[in-house]
Amino acid sequence: MESFDVVVVGAGPTGLACGIELKRRGVSAVMLDKGCVVNSIYHYPTNLVFFTTPELLEIGDIPMTSLNEKPVRAEALKYYRRVADHYALDIRQYQIVDRISGDDSAFITHSTDSHGCPHEYLSKKVILAMGYYDLPNRLDVPGDDLPKVIYYYKEPHPYYNHDVVVVGAKNSAAIAALELHWSGARVTLVHRGDGISPKVKYWIKPNIENRIKNGEVRAFFRSKLLEIREASVILSTPDGERELKNDFVFAMIGYRPDVGFLEAHGIRFDPAKARPYTDPETLESGRKGMYLAGVLVAGMHTNEIFIENGRFHGKKIAEAIAAAL
Repeated sequence: MESFDVVVVGAGPTGLACGIELKRRGVSAVMLDKGCVVNSIYHYPTNLVFFTTPELLEIGDIPMTSLNEKPVRAEALKYYRRVADHYALDIRQYQIVDRISGDDSAFITHSTDSHGCPHEYLSKKVILAMGYYDLPNRLDVPGDDLPKVIYYYKEPHPYYNHDVVVVGAKNSAAIAALELHWSGARVTLVHRGDGISPKVKYWIKPNIENRIKNGEVRAFFRSKLLEIREASVILSTPDGERELKNDFVFAMIGYRPDVGFLEAHGIRFDPAKARPYTDPETLESGRKGMYLAGVLVAGMHTNEIFIENGRFHGKKIAEAIAAAL
């Protein structure tokens, strides 16, 4: 069994920021991620352009540069690899954390690597920074487990000349619908609300609305999926049920934290606010010695914390841990 001062669960930007700040303070740490480094960003759409500017994605005082005003996915992946190398962070990729036993000052993190081999890590503290992107919100309708249902949009080319349904009306849904349309798919957008979300990026919203207005993208608002079949979908619309020919369904309806994993490890939620209890100064959870970082701090309010503000959690937590050791 290997021993460290801290085990960090998650190697996204916030997890990396935690690792950097711990190292700066002479605190030994190992980072475990079920996927690759910044796994969530890797799974973003291939052609994604960040809404923010490069400096707001920076961690560890390492400058980030981009060819244009806003960085793209490939530039972000390269940047975070460079940061991990610069600080020589101990990152164990493709290790799934199964459970964390023990208590403050004597935690044991049990994980399984990609070869099926078990590992155990003894640590004084644990930081949970695993985000929420691995758990998409489900459609919860008959047929939502069919292979043609896609919860992560990557790129449009494979869907050329196919009938596709995009569920949702926020940024990810609007971008997917546009790219699919531009690549020759026949796109239908389905949303339970009255229209495209007002929170959609200002250069995307009029574009998707114009495609809908011109009939290039068909849209059903105040509607929802009732059933997904092999070659069609059933919709509930204001005008009654409709059956549409369909090849693929993109469920762009958001993601959620792994509440089951958190609660199984002693993380309690405020039922009124749907947020985990944390010390606002240290981000220590209700389970002594276990800290939350990044979007987990916001609980079910996943639209409140992003890389831009979650990256500062590392310093706050590292200072608290260094003072406690």
